[in-house]
Amino acid sequence: MIARTLMIQGTSSSVGKSLLVAALCRIFARRGVRVAPFKAQNMSNNAAVCADGSEIGRSQQLQAVAAGIDPTADMNPILLKPEADARSQVIVDGRPWRTQEARAYFGSRQELWPIVVAALERLRQAHELVILEGAGSPAECNLRDVEIVNMAVARHAGLPVVLVGDIERGGVFAQLLGTLWLLSDLDRALVRGLIVNKFRGDASLFDGGVTFLEERGGVPVLGVVPWLPRLDLPEEDALALDGAHAEELAAKTGLDIAVIRLPRIANFDDFDPLAAEPGTRVRYVDAPNRLGQPSAIILPGTKSTMDDLHWLREVGLAEPIVEYARRGVPVVGICGGYQMLGQTLRDPRRIESSWAETAGLGLLPTETVFAPTKQTNQVRAIVRDDRHCPGSRGRAVEGYEIHLGQTTGPRPWLRISHRGGVVVEAADGAISEDGRIWGCYLHGLFANDFFRRAWLDSLGGRKSGTAAFPNGQATSSRRTSTAARLEQSLNRLADCVENAIDMKKLEQIVWNATGKGQSNARRREHRP
Repeated sequence: MIARTLMIQGTSSSVGKSLLVAALCRIFARRGVRVAPFKAQNMSNNAAVCADGSEIGRSQQLQAVAAGIDPTADMNPILLKPEADARSQVIVDGRPWRTQEARAYFGSRQELWPIVVAALERLRQAHELVILEGAGSPAECNLRDVEIVNMAVARHAGLPVVLVGDIERGGVFAQLLGTLWLLSDLDRALVRGLIVNKFRGDASLFDGGVTFLEERGGVPVLGVVPWLPRLDLPEEDALALDGAHAEELAAKTGLDIAVIRLPRIANFDDFDPLAAEPGTRVRYVDAPNRLGQPSAIILPGTKSTMDDLHWLREVGLAEPIVEYARRGVPVVGICGGYQMLGQTLRDPRRIESSWAETAGLGLLPTETVFAPTKQTNQVRAIVRDDRHCPGSRGRAVEGYEIHLGQTTGPRPWLRISHRGGVVVEAADGAISEDGRIWGCYLHGLFANDFFRRAWLDSLGGRKSGTAAFPNGQATSSRRTSTAARLEQSLNRLADCVENAIDMKKLEQIVWNATGKGQSNARRREHRP
């Protein structure tokens, strides 16, 4: 039987659509429903790599984890990875397709629409329920005839839509009612419920607001979901980092990790496991006067390495980073950041930027040459040099690659043993003689618990009870593995949403209140 569907749309970006879809995937999966997420088009440089090497948005990967299934390209058939303000690399079915300016992209609708439809239909054939996520707002009237992610998808498949507003940013009545009133009659009829998200305080104080919304909007309010602080789940959008500077005003305790906030920063959730460690603070820095006195500096991944390297010099960050390294402060580069640490970056075919060649920061003896083929792989590697993370030599680490270009140089500290499940023999990474400056291409490196803790412990300055032990074991109950923290956070999110919304009404929307299509799933309903 083809899957039932539910679509979560928002009044704008960042209202919480992605996490609500993740919560619903976990809720229905716990009830025994075979559920999958779907977002026709995503825009993010925070990408994930599936088992076959295909790229999808990080939020769809998280939603797949919440649903208890492996992520696939069908869950996000189109991913836009911004390279400039009006230009993006277009990933189609998990693979690079074109690099396009915004106007040209919208002109590609006829080519892309069948891809969206086919991916959705494959998911519906393989699952009982598909929960779709929209993008931005369905009331963006200037895009109504060209969009392929909101009401165009809902109309095509006859999907019931739940509209989400963010009360945290204010104006939630205008958000929800204004969106409803700007929709066409056909689109408005698809909206079957409203959710008010990110409410702080006593939700009963909003009872009058619920009545007002239902009377004026003619649509039931399914629930008021509370604000959830410290959720410890990866963010999709780099806009989430804009509030990170407030952390700099906090009292300094333990380790202080400064991550450079590059203009085209990518896969910044690499550093969430560091921030979750007791005695460690991670902050994002975009100006020299914000560097402070860090325990270590990290140059993260970026969608535009050479342009962002020139930005480092323009804003005056390059020289201080080099100076800190000379003073003995550890400096780490991941992916694009690793490329920046080298001697030279070459792009003779202008694949990555408009620069043919530029000097790196000169902190590692490496050279990078950009080539047309993009590497996207899940990777397993062995640590062969542990000067920077004592005790990890010979241990396996896992992560993923997403990069253009090849970097060569002496002293690779990783031996890649598997790419995409295939046995290989390859080297990655470089390290300075004293072990304080190092880098590699491996995203997700710090999610390896023993490696993360070994590196942090090598920095010193953490509170007691956080030292690493042989075989990656720890004695402190506060030290939870990255995988366990993720599961705890997803369950916490699902519990909160399940308690806040009227699940009976939502199930009636999903199963069309007829009982058809729900018997098998409902018979398997359970809570662990």
